Amino acid sequence: MTVQVTTTADKKEILEKIARNLLEERLIACAQIVGPVKSIYWWRGKIEEDEEFLCIMKTKLELFDLVERKIKELHPYEVPEIVGTNIVAISEDYEVWLKEETKNRMNI
Repeated sequence: MTVQVTTTADKKEILEKIARNLLEERLIACAQIVGPVKSIYWWRGKIEEDEEFLCIMKTKLELFDLVERKIKELHPYEVPEIVGTNIVAISEDYEVWLKEETKNRMNI
């Protein structure tokens, strides 16, 4: 199974560093960084608004825990967004490519 993992940060450079690290370790096959986006959320009892960037990454479900651990290690936020969503439909060619690009990690 494949998953799409998202995280946000207030600086694009933070997400670029995270994405490159995850790519180099073969934990993800690709990442897209978009933004800025406006984030509105609860934090410490009040509603906050910030400009952030969004990073969308694709990987295998079996690698999610390692991806999560690495994002937490590299991310400056106290509680970074780390959301994995199962991809329920994916083109066969893209899925083969994704698995190939992450196969050197754990042979999964």
